[in-house]
Parts: sequence; C-alpha cells; structure tokens
Amino acid sequence: MNQLIGVVSEYLWYGVFIILVGAGLYLTIATRAVQIRLIPEMFRVVREKSIDDDQGRKQISSFRAFTISAASRVGTGNIAGVAIAVSLGGPGAIFWMWLLGLLGGASAFMESTLAQAYKVRINGEYVGGPAYYMERGLNKRWMGVAFALIICVTYGFVFNSVQSNSIIAALGNSLEIAPDTSQREVLGIVVGIMLAIITAMIIFGGVRKLSAFTLVAVPVMALLYLALGIGVVVLNIEKVPGMFADIVLGAFGVREFVTGTVFGVFLQGLKRGLFSNEAGMGSAPNAGAAASVSHPVKQGLVQSLGVYFDTLVVCSITAFIVLLSNPVYGDKARGASLTQDALATQLGGWAVHFLTIAIFLFAFSSVIGNYYYGESNIRFLTRKQAPLVVYRVVVCGFVFLGAVLSLDLVWSLADVFMGVMATLNLVAVLMLAKVGIALMRNYTQQRRRGAEPTFHADDLGVEGMETWDGSDPVTRPLEQAAS
Repeated sequence: MNQLIGVVSEYLWYGVFIILVGAGLYLTIATRAVQIRLIPEMFRVVREKSIDDDQGRKQISSFRAFTISAASRVGTGNIAGVAIAVSLGGPGAIFWMWLLGLLGGASAFMESTLAQAYKVRINGEYVGGPAYYMERGLNKRWMGVAFALIICVTYGFVFNSVQSNSIIAALGNSLEIAPDTSQREVLGIVVGIMLAIITAMIIFGGVRKLSAFTLVAVPVMALLYLALGIGVVVLNIEKVPGMFADIVLGAFGVREFVTGTVFGVFLQGLKRGLFSNEAGMGSAPNAGAAASVSHPVKQGLVQSLGVYFDTLVVCSITAFIVLLSNPVYGDKARGASLTQDALATQLGGWAVHFLTIAIFLFAFSSVIGNYYYGESNIRFLTRKQAPLVVYRVVVCGFVFLGAVLSLDLVWSLADVFMGVMATLNLVAVLMLAKVGIALMRNYTQQRRRGAEPTFHADDLGVEGMETWDGSDPVTRPLEQAAS
C-alpha cells in the first residue's frame, strides 16, 4: 500500500509543482509583491482588537485567528517534516523551502483575503474558507463541496494521524524503545487511546475554548523551542557560514549530499514546506475567516505573516539544529527522532526528553487546529448537528490510528491529500484573483489617505459578500461610521 501511494504521489506532485510555483509567481507579480511590500502593515494589524457585535458579544480577533492557524502550521511539519526534508534532500531542500515560503506569502495573502470577503455568520460566529468563496465567488457549489470533503479528510483524518504518529516516534525515541517491536506497538495503543480521549475533551468545547487554548500553548511552545535552537546556533557560531554555504550549494547540485537530481531536492523542499506553512493549500483561510476585522485585506496580511513565522523562523531553527550536528543523509525512516538526536548531540541527553514534550505540545495543538478546519467545512456541507458529532468521533479515531501506523505510510498519505487539496484551492484563488487585487487596492488607497481601512460590499459591486453589505451586526457600525 505504501509503495502504491508513493507512485501516485510522485506523479501527482509534478502537476502540483507547476500550479504551486506558478500561482505564487503570478500573485507576487500581480500584487506587486504584497507579501514583502506590506510587511510593516502586517505587524500593525496583527495587534488590533476584535470588534464586538451589537449585543456586546466578543468576537475572534486577528491575533486569535492567527494562533488557530499557527496551531496547525506550527507542528510536526516544523520538526519531523523539516528533518525528513534534510535527510532525503540534503541541505539544499532548506533553500527551496525558504524561497517557496516567500512566494507562498502572496498565495496566503490572497486566499485569506478572499475567505474574509466571502465569509458568513452561523450561530453568532464567522465561518469561511475556500469552500465558501468557491460557492459564493465562483457560483460553483460542487467545487465547494469537493473542497470541503477533501479538507475534512486531509486535516481531520490524515494530518491528525501524522501528528499522533510523530508523538509516538518522539516518545519511543525518548524511552529508547526501538521501532517495529512489540513494546512500540503497546506504546502506540496506550498513548493513542490517551490522545484520542484528550482530543475529544477539547473539540467538544467550541471554537472560543479552542482559540483560548492555542492562544496560550502556541507562543509558549514556540518560544521555548526557538530559544533552544538559538542556543545551538550560538554554540556552533563558527560553523554557521559553512552551513549556509551547504544550503545554497546543495540547492543547485553544486555540492552533492544525497543521491538524486536537483529537482528531487527541490521537490523535498516543496513538499515539506507546504506541509509546514500551508501557503496556498486552503487551510489557513478557514481560521482567517473567523476573525472580526474592518477590512478583508487585514486578515490576508496577518496570514502572510504566519507563513513567514513558520517557514523563515521555526523551520529554519529545526534545519540549523539538524545541519549543525553533522547528520547522515538518506535515512528515510527518521523524522522527529533525527531532530531529537541532533539536539541531544549539541545540548546533552536531557534535550531528547525536552523535545519529546515540545513535540507533544506542537503536535497536539496542530490536532486541535486541524479539527477546526474540518468543523468549519462540515458546517458548509450541512447545518445539522449530527454529522458534526460523527465527524468529531471519527477525528478521535484517526488520532488513535496515527499512533499505531507506520511513519512512511502516514507521510505518504499526507503528501497525496495535501497535493490534491492545494491544486483545487489554487485553481479557485487564481479565478478570483481580480477580486482579491481590487480589495488590496481599496485597502492601500485608504491607508494612503491616512484612514483606518473599512470595507462595504458596494465598494466593489461584487455579489456574494453578504457579511459586508451593512446588515451584519459587526460590520454595520463600521458602515455607519464610514457614512
């Protein structure tokens, strides 16, 4: 089964490569590099408070929505995924991960801006994402249904399996329990049951409890991990120039580290970069749409900032930890354990256990963020409560399954599903790019006048943006203030 999925993934990613890179380049040019040009604005808007509705009920702020998406972004992709990319693609994979992160900032901006523009309010909360802008912006309900189904399977089932699998791999390495042994099987079953139970306790609590959990957990775990990574760099400061030389020369095949072509190195950077930062995949817009902001572009800017934080900061720290520890390239069986051992080489055996705890927090916050993406799309498919309850139960089941499946299988499945999902989403984003560019121009024109940007659907005269027509309890005060 793993071999079959591997063959499917190989051919699929030839097409994904074209659309992912092509879309990033086109949107970068069309927006005049908005992901770089408006970086100062990103830091300004991420600090804004949410806008309460007309009954005084608190809404989700840009920063809370940012942490929900970061909970999914900052996970095992940053630790296990980057380690796999380095192991299979060599140092050069990191160069391509960086470059694609920069290009992906434009895709992330566009998809989250569109998600805000076409969001809807259900039971007092905003929901939105690719399924919604496919239906409302493109008038293609079938396309939205297809995307909703694929994201529910990809994130709720497959990606959550990857997270729990990485927890078991890290824990097994910490306890010195070898893979493919009866002890590892028992460990997977016991811990898998515990993870499923904890997941169930949280996901039945609602999105506000979810965002409150991620608001605390994500910054703490990220800062601790970054501090260790910076410590490793400082301890090996004399090796840093050579490490960067390896990254650049390895990217173009000037210096060989692994068997394979330059395109193979590029593809490793592309896959692991996409799994980590999710730029253009269509996942982060589901969290971005939940925010209460005065203009759709604000959340697009915030989500672009999330791509940089994930790829250029967190992923880079993992790469530095691994590369500065003289890793052995070409070992396909190692993910999180490679990062653990590399950190232990630098800081001592205690670091293995510390990273086990960090991986648990990273992975578990990703499980919660992944679940939310599925929930918002279940709401798109049906307003009935029963399917959502069934979905929650199945999510918990896959959290358990990931703990007992092999590492190769869960990562191969992840590659296939995220490739399909990114392709479907980017097709829709490119079809709606003119709307996103018009929104960006509306925003920048207001900023040049010194005004705090607000938006009304009549500004563009585009159908499907009911939340911004002045009837919404949150956007209505803005509309009145603007008039």
